Amino acid sequence: ALTLIPTMVGAMLGINLSFAFMRASPLMSALGMMAVIYGLFFAVETNRNNSLGVALLLGLTFVMGVLLGPLLQVALKLSNGAQLVGVAAGGTAITFFVLAGIASSGKRDFSNLSKFLTVGAVVLMLAVVANLFLQLPALHLTLCAGFILFSSALILYQVNDVVNGGETSYVSATLSIYVSLYNIFTSLLQLLMAFGGERD
Repeated sequence: ALTLIPTMVGAMLGINLSFAFMRASPLMSALGMMAVIYGLFFAVETNRNNSLGVALLLGLTFVMGVLLGPLLQVALKLSNGAQLVGVAAGGTAITFFVLAGIASSGKRDFSNLSKFLTVGAVVLMLAVVANLFLQLPALHLTLCAGFILFSSALILYQVNDVVNGGETSYVSATLSIYVSLYNIFTSLLQLLMAFGGERD
């Protein structure tokens, strides 16, 4: 829950920033953002067992919050944008609590999801990179649905791994679950905007 505070602060800042430079060069901006995000991922994982890892994790969640800015700006321009953001946030919370409840029940072992997650991660990343060049709306929406399914499976796997003692670093576990929730929220919001957004 602590990671949500920097995210909300970053999002409030991001809503009020101008991202015109990203629209001017979307490909380079996307590649730059990926480099920053994955650099922070690496730094957090490198320091997963010390206090610096916690600080880096909070810094990462702030940056991720700022990067919500462009999406939230577009959403809030819709007449029902605030409602869609609320639905996406509520849907993400419900998804997490249901999946966490299933994964922590102790009655099932979700370690067999590891191969699916590995393959899924590779496929999704290749599709993301491909769509940076293709810019196909249908592929983008398909990716949103794919990220929701993938992230849901990752939450099941990660929470179950923590419960069973396989993951001993709570920094790593928190990072993985946070990224999954972030992806579910952003993907769900984009799907809601595409199919339920009301323009003035």
